[in-house]
Amino acid sequence: MTAQFVTSPSLAVLPGVHHAFFTREGGVSQGIYATLNGGRGSADSDAHVIENRLRMTAALGVTDGRLATPHQIHSAITVIADEPWSKGEAPQADAVVTSIPGLAIGIGTADCGPVLFADPDARIIGAAHAGWKGALGGILGSTVHAMEKLGARRGSITAALGPCLRKQSYEVGEEFVAAFESADPGNVRFFVPGASEGKSMFDLGGYIVSRLLELDLARVEDLGLDTYADETRFFSYRRATHRKEPDYGRLIAAIALA
Repeated sequence: MTAQFVTSPSLAVLPGVHHAFFTREGGVSQGIYATLNGGRGSADSDAHVIENRLRMTAALGVTDGRLATPHQIHSAITVIADEPWSKGEAPQADAVVTSIPGLAIGIGTADCGPVLFADPDARIIGAAHAGWKGALGGILGSTVHAMEKLGARRGSITAALGPCLRKQSYEVGEEFVAAFESADPGNVRFFVPGASEGKSMFDLGGYIVSRLLELDLARVEDLGLDTYADETRFFSYRRATHRKEPDYGRLIAAIALA
């Protein structure tokens, strides 16, 4: 079975750009990692993760192993990739950009927001890991700025948000809400009361889209998919935590220039 993925209609129409928001289907991993776990940081078998990532590069139409993913730390740091990084040698960052044809760049998620970017005119692409910390801290603007350094124009960039934890699945406490309101009182619009006293439901997808819209890009798309609710297709850190599972698989979102 080949690696299964979903795509963004807005990115799919761009010439010379291949992309995929990979699901958990179409790999070789077993158990809680079944089956397309791309996470080097998981406790899954290295051989399984390597094979899964080979299936991903095949789906993207790039040479085996040419997938550059960073060591993610929930930061606003973006790096430029010229070659793939070996396991243990990847830079600490939460977004990657490149202008190198045939090199796939990507990030891993299991509830956080995966955002893929492309300027088809300048032939510059980017991939960002936007959890709440990164989105609040500026990872999306950092990604666009790094693309501009390579020659992209923000008015030509399309961005797409893939599967992530959605409002109906994302319960948070009062301190979480306070952190967002402290950053911008207008952020209150991304919260609604939860079922429990003192709890709220957070619209991570809506918040990410709002930050993208602030960047004046050509196009912003949200696929609207919920990682927690769709166990068949997606890994979820929160779902694994609720079940007291020892670990969880990672989804890969990746993009490449033909």
